[in-house]
Amino acid sequence: MVALEECHAKGFMFKSLGGCNDAKDKVSECLRGARARRTEANRAAAKAKREERENRIKELNKSLGLD
Repeated sequence: MVALEECHAKGFMFKSLGGCNDAKDKVSECLRGARARRTEANRAAAKAKREERENRIKELNKSLGLD
């Protein structure tokens, strides 16, 4: 991100003629990877929570004789 900011500081013409495209691509790739990791972690946490909730419901139904 610092490299992209430094590139943008070089001026409008440099930026508008594609001088910052490589830096922008690298930043986008990094952010995409971070988002993918965060999404995967959230998905795993949600799955664990859902399984725990389903297990508690099954135990409750079993204890109440509602199988």
